[in-house]
Amino acid sequence: MEIAGRDELRKRIGDMRAFLQEQPIAITEYDEQLIRRLIEKVTVYENKFTVAFKSGVTVDVEA
Repeated sequence: MEIAGRDELRKRIGDMRAFLQEQPIAITEYDEQLIRRLIEKVTVYENKFTVAFKSGVTVDVEA
């Protein structure tokens, strides 16, 4: 079960990487389509926020 979970996570990260590599230019402004495709949710705390990507990866950003 653990191996299947890791394989699924690798697949989602690979899908995210492939999508980003298909983008013709560097991302310099807000792109609604990109956000909806990549981000699951953003949680805001008092001194940081957490971005949860659909790939399963989360990133904490300190304020």
